Amino acid sequence: MGQTVLEMIGIKKSFSGIYALAGIDFSLEQGEVHALLGENGAGKSTLIKVLGGIYQPDEGTIKIQGKEVKINGVPAARENGIGIIHQEIVLVPYLTVAQNLFLGREIKTSIGTIDFKEQNRRAEEMIASLGVGIKADSVVETLTIAQQQMVEIVKAVSFNANIIVMDEPTSSLSNEEVEQLFQIIENLQKKQVSIIYISHRMEELFRISDRVTIIRDGKYVGTRKTSETNPNELVAMMVGRDLESFYARDYCDMEKAEVAMSVKGLTCDGTFEDVSFDVHKGEILGFSGLVGAGRSEIMESIFGARPYTKGEVYLKGEKVHFKNPMQAIKAGVALVPEDRKKQGLVLGNSVAFNMTLSSLRFYMNGIAISEKKRKAVIDEFSQKLRLKAASPDIEAGSLSGGNQQKVVLGKWLATKPEVLILDEPTRGVDVNAKFEIYTTINELAKQGIAIIMISSELPEIINMCDNVCVVRAGKLVGKLKKDELTQEEIMKYAAGGVE
Repeated sequence: MGQTVLEMIGIKKSFSGIYALAGIDFSLEQGEVHALLGENGAGKSTLIKVLGGIYQPDEGTIKIQGKEVKINGVPAARENGIGIIHQEIVLVPYLTVAQNLFLGREIKTSIGTIDFKEQNRRAEEMIASLGVGIKADSVVETLTIAQQQMVEIVKAVSFNANIIVMDEPTSSLSNEEVEQLFQIIENLQKKQVSIIYISHRMEELFRISDRVTIIRDGKYVGTRKTSETNPNELVAMMVGRDLESFYARDYCDMEKAEVAMSVKGLTCDGTFEDVSFDVHKGEILGFSGLVGAGRSEIMESIFGARPYTKGEVYLKGEKVHFKNPMQAIKAGVALVPEDRKKQGLVLGNSVAFNMTLSSLRFYMNGIAISEKKRKAVIDEFSQKLRLKAASPDIEAGSLSGGNQQKVVLGKWLATKPEVLILDEPTRGVDVNAKFEIYTTINELAKQGIAIIMISSELPEIINMCDNVCVVRAGKLVGKLKKDELTQEEIMKYAAGGVE
């Protein structure tokens, strides 16, 4: 490192007179991993879209290898060696890996037809050069999200990109897949490729990055060498204030609390087996384990979204067996799903529509909906969750990830649940939104709501939960009390170190 390959100086970009970027400075050195950190809405995506040629800056200068350039479109970005791996995969799912790699620049035979054999051969060479274990003739839709991201990386490198942007690359990956990604990043660094890395996960930034640049409200806050800073300093720079207690939690005496839900011997053949646990009123019961362990499937079965083959579920002492989610909702059980975009929201509909979709029965006057009651609920949860939306009538899909998650949470709180299941409640949201969601979860527990929280973030599990169940390969292999919770102890059970 040492040679500067990219400089963005005084970048400004406004929309309808409001600055999304108000004079951002950013630099990148050869072979460096430079993290870009900021809350949702801070301007990270806008800055990357300027670099990628999707947006044109109102003011400012971009220099590549010391030479000022104009990036007036995606082709111009590619010509300047810039590749962007977006959070949303943009491959063609029904084509093979090789066909995706050569899309729009197909290799032709002497008679003008596509030379699939040669494309596969060259694709295999490109894949092997980065140490990626994927077959060139695999159809993309059969690959995991992690493998698809790796195809995106290979594609970017195939265009001779020496600057690669990775936007939240680990948000849907298991721990093992994250390690594979980090290995690929190290291979890229050895080839002197420079990487801009966007992530909300502090542990990743300290593991993989050399420097961190923080932006807030479209303004440049500062750059730190990763080895010379700490999470508390970065959080304070991101939100403009110190967070006295990031994980907001008031603990109660679980021994005196009434059991809200009891699960006994729950089994879904081939997915999970013999799962038993109790969750008390006011308790936050954590479910930890590696991605794919079966945690979400267990909760889906309890909620009536997935059938189970045997076992019993008791709600307030009475046996229940929900055949569909509507039965669970009416009984006072709610589930905030893992994937808010696919399972939690109707993205093309309004915030108001989404927030009241699951609780319409509370607003009915005969056969008509009382708009007054409905509006009161929307206002209540928008205020409680500190929802940042210009209007309840704007599309949910236009909100930041953190605000989308708040809409999903508000939708389920409006059903007045007694048992609330949260599946990865803070995935892909910024640090300030996390703090606000933790505060809300804590308030709900204090009100006596029983909460089950699935999370892959161990600091979240350790600091928010009263007790933790650890799931491995569909089996509940450990139950840990608050005073037993450490990352090492949880991972021992999750990874198979304890039988």
